Amino acid sequence: MAAPTPPPGVPDGPRAAPVPPELAKLLRDQLESVADEVEEEVRRQVPEYARPGTYGTHLRSGVVQALTLFVDHIADPQGQGAAITATYYELGRGEALEGRALDALQSALRIGGLHAWRLMGRTAEELGLDSSVVATLGELAFQTVHEVAEAAAAGYAEARLRSTDELERRRRRLLGLLLGEGPVAPEAVQDLAHGARWSVPRQVAVVALASAPDQREADRPLAAAGALVDMDSRPPRMLVPDPDGSGRFGGRAFTLALRGRPAAIGPTVPLDEAARSLHWATRALGLMGRGILPRQGVVRCADHLSTLLLHADEPMLAQLQSRVLAPLDAVAEGPRGRLAETLLAWLLSGSNVPDVAARLHVHPQTVRYRLRQLEKLFGDALHDPGARLDLILALRAEALRDDGTFTL
Repeated sequence: MAAPTPPPGVPDGPRAAPVPPELAKLLRDQLESVADEVEEEVRRQVPEYARPGTYGTHLRSGVVQALTLFVDHIADPQGQGAAITATYYELGRGEALEGRALDALQSALRIGGLHAWRLMGRTAEELGLDSSVVATLGELAFQTVHEVAEAAAAGYAEARLRSTDELERRRRRLLGLLLGEGPVAPEAVQDLAHGARWSVPRQVAVVALASAPDQREADRPLAAAGALVDMDSRPPRMLVPDPDGSGRFGGRAFTLALRGRPAAIGPTVPLDEAARSLHWATRALGLMGRGILPRQGVVRCADHLSTLLLHADEPMLAQLQSRVLAPLDAVAEGPRGRLAETLLAWLLSGSNVPDVAARLHVHPQTVRYRLRQLEKLFGDALHDPGARLDLILALRAEALRDDGTFTL
């Protein structure tokens, strides 16, 4: 591993005031005693290192490694110190893998570096070295702290990246298990959820999203709120925990997080029935694309159960429409639409002519005229409860079609 590049102001080439090589030997002889004092100072000022545990275990070796790198720079200004910076790289990785921030390690480096320089700089002054040599030692001390800090930060960033990727992989695997076919073993869910750092909820809902150019724009805030997200599936989908018990996935905040992307939210179900919620969310999204449900915004299946039921078996629905609406086939397209519109309004309003007229914004006499035509076409079927139900279903499906015939 290459040594990190020194920061601006730290010389990385030949120095104007070379440090006497014998100083390296003298400082190396003092290294253990200096390490004792630096370790004590870090424990005193950084609370994390004052407690027993992982921090304290690595403190001594880290201090010795950093001091050794400093002395090595004196002995060989062009040396890279790769092995020592690699040690700090691993220290940074360890902090990330333990789920800790890098703050404590960075504080220890600053405090330890400053204290070590005070101790070693005092030795240089006692030897009567020229002020320019002492200044060069200060530059080397700064370079040493910078190198080990940068190595630790690089290790930390690499581990966080890998940890994030692994976490996403585990969550996608968990989502695949929950949304797959067949029964889901609770033990398998618990094991995968533990590895994915996901709290197992009692109830869930699945959201199906319309595809978008940047699939992951909606991913980040929703995944951070606890949703299991798979933007690579078709359609993109997410599993929302306890959707009815939290405001995180409801109302305006949820809509804003989707950045205008149309979405359908399946019904709330027990966790082991998540695949059923996905089925209905996907069905609703398809109906949105056809204009049967609103094309834009967030559609909740719970608000459109009758429409979803009506379109659950579309070949059967077509058979129903073909049979019960057959009398209208004898009417021209324009009048047919008006008669169908009037018939559905009449059936839904309890056969109340004034209500139908108000709903359709026409004169009651116009409604009566159309009803006389419908009586001739349908006869006694208009007064048979079973036939009336079939007519409502067939006409309602026709009204929902995005073909501009009529809407109610």
